[in-house]
Amino acid sequence: MHAALWVSKTGLSAQDTQLRTISNNLANVSTVGFKKERAIFQDLLYQQVRQPGAQSSLNTQLPSGLQLGTGVRTVATQKIHTTTSLQITEAPFDMALDGRGFFQIQMPDGTLGYTRNGQFQVNAEGEMVTATGFLLEPVIEIPEDAQSVSISKDGIVSVKLPGQPEEDEVGQITIADFVNPTGLQSVGGNLFKETAASGAPIVGVPNEDGFASIEHKMLENSNVNAVEELVNMISTQRAYEMNSKVVSAADGMLRNLTQTL
Repeated sequence: MHAALWVSKTGLSAQDTQLRTISNNLANVSTVGFKKERAIFQDLLYQQVRQPGAQSSLNTQLPSGLQLGTGVRTVATQKIHTTTSLQITEAPFDMALDGRGFFQIQMPDGTLGYTRNGQFQVNAEGEMVTATGFLLEPVIEIPEDAQSVSISKDGIVSVKLPGQPEEDEVGQITIADFVNPTGLQSVGGNLFKETAASGAPIVGVPNEDGFASIEHKMLENSNVNAVEELVNMISTQRAYEMNSKVVSAADGMLRNLTQTL
């Protein structure tokens, strides 16, 4: 079998993965707090036909040798945790993180999840929850008769109650950060989970010690740049076509060989 067929096959597979990554980015261009991904590739093992530096004679060495590549593979998809613009919503429980950090979410299995999506609501008990009903950690309970809610940059939640001239503090939001947020595991639903690669969460108060500040009644946009992704899609398509042409060329060479012999 012609070796170029197998090399181009790995190229087709890699570009297919690249296109899938781009399509996922574009699909989430309007997802609050979404962080785009990029595919990372590596070349495969090389066949060392002639080793660089090997003796070509008694007193001379090969300057480069003869090494034949065997293709490419996808080794990772990396989340790009860059900050992006914020949008004003005026919704009473919306929050955006301006800087490093994640909201902490109580998962159904008892573990903690982490998210940049600040679209919170309240459940029947008045507790702040995500759109899927998962509790914000620490739990913040809003009184039923609260007339308004305010959240400071450092995460203090206050409410205005009937007949009281001043607001009452009902909770303190804390956020978590990681040494390597790229190492977090994406589990869907705008949530991440801690892994050995991300390191343990570092929990702190917003707007202190390098943590993000909280912007009330605002949301963080997706950091996907649609124009950039469309350009990447075009270049991926061309790369796929070039690998397809290698398959056609190798097929033509084999066909010519079999017909000639």
